[in-house]
Amino acid sequence: MGRILLNHIEKRYGKEKGQAVKDFNLEILDGEFLVMVGPSGCGKSTTLRMIAGLEDISSGELYIGDQLVNHLPPKDRDIAMVFQNYALYPNMSVYENIAFGLRLRKMPKHEIDLAVKKTARILEIEQFLSRKPKQLSGGQRQRVALGRAIVRNPQVFLMDEPLSNLDAKLRVQMRTEIIRLHKQLGVTMVYVTHDQVEAMTMGHRIVVMKDGIIQQVDTPQKIYNHPRNMFVAGFIGTPPINLVEGQIKENADGELEFHTSRYALKIPAEHSNVLRSKKKVDRNVILGIRCENVHLEPAFREANPGAQIVGIQKINELMGADLYLYMDIGAPNLFIVRTRPEHQFVENEKLTLTLAMNKALFFDKDTMDNLAY
Repeated sequence: MGRILLNHIEKRYGKEKGQAVKDFNLEILDGEFLVMVGPSGCGKSTTLRMIAGLEDISSGELYIGDQLVNHLPPKDRDIAMVFQNYALYPNMSVYENIAFGLRLRKMPKHEIDLAVKKTARILEIEQFLSRKPKQLSGGQRQRVALGRAIVRNPQVFLMDEPLSNLDAKLRVQMRTEIIRLHKQLGVTMVYVTHDQVEAMTMGHRIVVMKDGIIQQVDTPQKIYNHPRNMFVAGFIGTPPINLVEGQIKENADGELEFHTSRYALKIPAEHSNVLRSKKKVDRNVILGIRCENVHLEPAFREANPGAQIVGIQKINELMGADLYLYMDIGAPNLFIVRTRPEHQFVENEKLTLTLAMNKALFFDKDTMDNLAY
């Protein structure tokens, strides 16, 4: 069984370096593809290394299957790890690199040969078996590193930023290969990355970390649409979510509006009920809205009265099928709008923006928590 249970796991390095992982609680299901994501130094790689047995656990309990493995050496945990730098033996051929772990287990030679060739077929590297690592491209070396892990048939795969040394095009290709590989093998995979695009496209569930603490564990869609706090909302999504500070006010009709010094936005009933229940009327909050939920079309403006702001177009970025406009709306940061590239805009042009307020998020100014939770 490839189920992993982390129960109140902590990692402390002493007073100077502090605590890298704090009260980490998570169940990783058998056969699940789980991605751990967060900025550098957030504790994700340390957590992965504790699962692997490469870092000691300061406190808490770690189970793989039904076995407590806190003090079990890495070789006895039935896991395989793929590293960022491939960690291939330069003096060995591809065949020998893949076969190395099986030879240490004293497996019969003909069984090793069958296992290596089967693995090479899965990864489509059969033609490279006689080559040395220096004769391979980065993507081919990563396939060999994956092959060395696969051939052992472990119950758990651990991957520590395995694609970070590859160029952008190759990263996309290898992402697809790893997803295909997971579907084919059906084993538990725990994948660490700082790249939120990898997290969103690969994982069944995502663990977002900050400062050694889990911020949210959920499916990619829920993390994107329903972030638990402002950190998750800002870290997940490209370009980042628009954030604007303002105050919740009640108008003469008893409806709630989001006010800044330059505009007022009508708040739908669903959000109003939440804001009233959290006692945020006449209080400052932070509104978050993603760039795809801001519209320029007159028809959308007519259908959504009371949701308009005026911005001055400062910068635009053409991203193939999308055009991103960076607007000055009087906030500290430029406000980002996603639109179609066939639209022509000039610098300092005034544009009316309509916000899909039903898609807006509201965050507590002090705790940074999503008020909808």
